[in-house]
Amino acid sequence: MAPRLRSLVVLPVAVALVVTACGTGEPRPTPPGGASTAEDLIEIDQVASTGRENGPSALDDPAADGLPAPIIDLDRLVSGGPPPDGIPAIDGPLFHPAGDVDFLDDREPVVAIEVDGDARAYPVQILTWHEIVNDTVGGEPIAISYCPLCNSAIAYDRRLGDRVLDFGTSGLLYNSALVMYDRQTESLWSHFTAQAVAGVLTGEELGRRPTALVAWSEWRSANPDGLVLSRSTGHQRDYGRNPYAGYDDIDQSPFLFDGEADGRLRAMTRMVGIHDGDDALAVQLDALLEIGVVEASLAGRDLVVWALPGTASALDDSRIPDGRDVGTTGVFEAELDGRSLRFERVDEGFVDEQTGSLWNVLGEAVEGELAGRQLTRVAHVDTFWFAWAAFLPDTEIVPPLE
Repeated sequence: MAPRLRSLVVLPVAVALVVTACGTGEPRPTPPGGASTAEDLIEIDQVASTGRENGPSALDDPAADGLPAPIIDLDRLVSGGPPPDGIPAIDGPLFHPAGDVDFLDDREPVVAIEVDGDARAYPVQILTWHEIVNDTVGGEPIAISYCPLCNSAIAYDRRLGDRVLDFGTSGLLYNSALVMYDRQTESLWSHFTAQAVAGVLTGEELGRRPTALVAWSEWRSANPDGLVLSRSTGHQRDYGRNPYAGYDDIDQSPFLFDGEADGRLRAMTRMVGIHDGDDALAVQLDALLEIGVVEASLAGRDLVVWALPGTASALDDSRIPDGRDVGTTGVFEAELDGRSLRFERVDEGFVDEQTGSLWNVLGEAVEGELAGRQLTRVAHVDTFWFAWAAFLPDTEIVPPLE
């Protein structure tokens, strides 16, 4: 696959941004024997992706002869501005130990993930410019994706049968959301549903891994030995600046959204989305921030959804740390060792009524009888209502609308 150049990007807030040519998207070589350090940078031994496959490319023509029928209306795939790979994914990412990071403000959002005790933070100030990181976390090949237009961070297991996929940006949008492509078959994938919507792999779906958009100070406190994605990406970008300034406004219109608007909430309402198959809930963020904790049930599971103030919006001010407070959210199973727990928010985090233990926003008990225990994380998405409702129109809104 030839490298492609990024062109003029017309942003939804009438800001034009010109950036330079991207790289080839090929991963950096990793030395044998696992992680190594040099000048404060840590390079992780990556699970190798499988090879490129011959066959028709949905990236070139999603309706090409020999491909399965797409599962979306191809007329609703629209160009977001850049060509394929114009927004370059990060391959072979480099990391800093948490204690060495000096480029993040306490309020800045990071995408947090933990797999088998391996805790990582991916600063949104970097993801805004790259949207995808192909990585290995806890020995699993993982893709971290972030769509600025939907404010949605989602992580996927890159294994699919005998394949290990890696992903790039297609330059296309569907329902104003990022459309990815895998480099093995050049099938198109919806960032929002983790499903291949056109190409050789049409209909296949990736497994998801729970993530959270968390304030840097909260994540650092909970994970002092964790790893943080470095700005050493191989690309020159204005990390820390928000090119979408003003987009996080309830009066904004979603960029290039041609779907049917769900009028139950205003399009740019922030909410927490949870789904299990076709069962879906949307928790209004403003209400959640006010009351702290919402209890919900989804697909037979009792859940607790909570929010803690202190995280800046990445889409508000031109300087990310100056963005308005949109808080950190978490979704967890409300049962531990067969016992149902109920929670209330306090200044330091959350306290369960049963034992009085104190829990941080990542669902770990930090004081009390249950100190050291972890609630089961549930995959959720912090996003805008227009996007969630477009993909999951039968969503139940919690708390109910008055």
